[in-house]
Amino acid sequence: MITFLRKIIPVNSSLRSTWHYCKWIIAFYLSGNPAKDMIVIGITGTKWKTTVTNIISRALQLSGKRTCMFSTANMMIDGKMMNNAMKMTSPSPFVLWDFLKKAQKQWCNYAVIETSSHALHFHRNFWLRFDVAVLTNIAQDHLDLHGTMEHYVSTKQKLFTALYSQGIRRGVKKIWVVNMDSPYSQEFINKDIVVDNMYTFWLQRWAQVTAKDIIEKEDGTYFTVKMPSNTFQIHTKLPGEFNVMNILAATCVLVSQQLSVEQIQKAIDVVDSVPWRMEMIPNNRWIDIFVDYAHTEDSLKNVLETLSKRKKGKIITVFGATGDRDITKRPKMWRVLDKLSDNIIITDDDTYTEDSLKILRELSAGIMRKEGENFWIIPDRWDAIRTALIMALPNDVILIAGKWSETTQVTKNWPIPWNDREIVEKILKEIHLQQIPVKK
Repeated sequence: MITFLRKIIPVNSSLRSTWHYCKWIIAFYLSGNPAKDMIVIGITGTKWKTTVTNIISRALQLSGKRTCMFSTANMMIDGKMMNNAMKMTSPSPFVLWDFLKKAQKQWCNYAVIETSSHALHFHRNFWLRFDVAVLTNIAQDHLDLHGTMEHYVSTKQKLFTALYSQGIRRGVKKIWVVNMDSPYSQEFINKDIVVDNMYTFWLQRWAQVTAKDIIEKEDGTYFTVKMPSNTFQIHTKLPGEFNVMNILAATCVLVSQQLSVEQIQKAIDVVDSVPWRMEMIPNNRWIDIFVDYAHTEDSLKNVLETLSKRKKGKIITVFGATGDRDITKRPKMWRVLDKLSDNIIITDDDTYTEDSLKILRELSAGIMRKEGENFWIIPDRWDAIRTALIMALPNDVILIAGKWSETTQVTKNWPIPWNDREIVEKILKEIHLQQIPVKK
């Protein structure tokens, strides 16, 4: 019945919003508000939420603070990591409050929560008393729900206006952190949002927290963090300029929570990877293979520009758009791939109720090449990945984007077990076995 209702009731219907509001009320009162004694940090934005959430939570945990974390990719309670197999950034309020109840039993005093616009729109974390609000960035996404960028932005602002409206705790300051590298950043700064401390960050000089002298080497990225009150060096194993921005966002939060420079430096140096972000798959074919969750125009651009700096051969990208989502961003994503990828293979992602070939046609509208000219349409994702692995030569780079280690692929008929990393490893083993000479 619920599946049927989801199909016939539009995603932006007031009926859905009312239903979610009722669920929140029930879930909240059944939970007993287990986060009432926690400092709650919410991270919202179009991209980079998962990375910033992971950096902040790991740094807090390493500094001796009992911390729980809920992100799109993974969850943590007092240092114990778990995968998030729900395919949702912000889950049902029943799941979230149950998670926080488990964290309360482990005496966690910090909760770091990745917060999507869907969660804010559908009241999934309403009455969760946020103490810190972080905006990583704003770009086009989820217009199937929000309709316009103005509504999308105003929904994100709810996290910031909730800082004081959801209550205060004696001795706990209200903090907001905003990325100035967005045409919408002023919308958050100029709004009548009451806070105790404000932090802005960017690579440029007109933010409070900036990065200088960025140098990328084989063992990672080195740069200088400049703040009004301090300047210090950072080394990170996370690649790319966009990860420098992520670290600046996390640094603002960590400074606001009184972590020392030494604690921040040590924590960031320890984080060598973040789930769903540019994970390299080892192989014996002298090619670089990455799986990444990138599924928007900006995130694809950031990843491909980072790979372009390290490539010695060609970049081969395997990608597909999610069904039942904002269709206006599809040609934009493929214009990015057309510009930054040497070879492009478009394939299925999660199609949901949409027709696979329809999605692929809309994706290919942004590609100026003809099919067969370093551009192929291969609907079956296994075949698409296999084709990329076979065509790759030593020193080439393969990017398989959109799903990372999600455990299912949702088709029009039913979900099927799926994991990009495992599929790559299986195909590599198959190719290796085929190349072993047969003994006579």
